[in-house]
Amino acid sequence: MLDHVSIGVRDTDASKRFYDAALEPLGYSCLSQSPGSLGYGAGTVSLWVNEAARPVAADKDSGLHFCFAAPTRESVDTFQANALRTGGRDNGAPGPRADYGENYYAAFVIDPDGYRIEAYCGAAG
Repeated sequence: MLDHVSIGVRDTDASKRFYDAALEPLGYSCLSQSPGSLGYGAGTVSLWVNEAARPVAADKDSGLHFCFAAPTRESVDTFQANALRTGGRDNGAPGPRADYGENYYAAFVIDPDGYRIEAYCGAAG
C-alpha cells in the first residue's frame, strides 16, 4: 500500500547514528545519503529521514508510530539495545505481546526526535 514514509528531524547526524544502529539488526540500512537527507530500506528506500525546519512535534498520545518488520526475536532484542545505546528512549522492553497476537514479539523505543518506533517479529519463539 505505501511506497515510503518521510519524517522530519532536527539533526540528520544524530538520526543517522540512531537509525543505522537500530535498523541494522532488522536487515535495513542507509541506501541514500545527501546533505540533510537519509533513505533507509532493504533493496529500496522505504523510510526517508530529512532535516526539517519544523519537525512534527512529538506527541505520545497521538497514536502515531512506525513498526518495522524483524526477521527474528533476537533481532528485536538487538534493535532495542542498539536504539537505547544511540540516543533512543525505552517505550516498551522486548517481549511477547499476547494482547496483539499469539506470536507477537516486539520492542518499542522513542527516537531522538520523539517518534515512536517498534520492531516486530511474528515468528513462533
